[in-house]
Amino acid sequence: MKIKLFIFLGILLTVFNWNCKSNNEPLTEGQIKEIESSLKVGDVIFHISKSGQGKAIQLATNSKYNHVGVIVENNGQNQVLEAIHPVRFTPIAEWIQRGERKHYVVKRLNTQQALSDEQVSCLNESGLEYVGKPYDFYFGWDNSRIYCSELVWKLYKNCLGLEIGKLQNFGEFDLKNPIVQHALKQRFGDQIPYSEKVISPGEMFDSPLLMTVNNL
Repeated sequence: MKIKLFIFLGILLTVFNWNCKSNNEPLTEGQIKEIESSLKVGDVIFHISKSGQGKAIQLATNSKYNHVGVIVENNGQNQVLEAIHPVRFTPIAEWIQRGERKHYVVKRLNTQQALSDEQVSCLNESGLEYVGKPYDFYFGWDNSRIYCSELVWKLYKNCLGLEIGKLQNFGEFDLKNPIVQHALKQRFGDQIPYSEKVISPGEMFDSPLLMTVNNL
């Protein structure tokens, strides 16, 4: 019985180590090319950020996904435009590698009609206007600083007239968890902006306007 238990534990340990190694290894050139070839300007890409506030965002929004970007063209290549600190273009492979377990989901408008040339140009050009802006750690709705889902939501609203996800008030989030409470205390002290208009990655992920086209 003990021998069988040791064998079973050995198998589990081997699988665990293999998974860890697999998740830490960089994407192959073939994988990168396959992913890049499947993407289009306007695709919305989600992953699980390992940043310090990532867990608090997951808990507050009741969502697995806590970070989002949008595919735009930069210097002839499709890249992820994302609001970190500051807003920047990120190569696809780097963006995927940075997420938890390299897991990502790509979503696209749930329509048979492709984006028009004007819409694609608007996303590319409007996105460029945000590059270099600082990340908004306080989740305000003005454009002086900007956070990830706010960036993608506003680009879609401005260029396509679509609202990807329903805007909420900050106070509608689930703020009871101690991890969330601690993050709020550090960020806002006693001045939590309960009435601030916000959009979350999770709300965008669940939007009926989007369909999943790729994931890993």
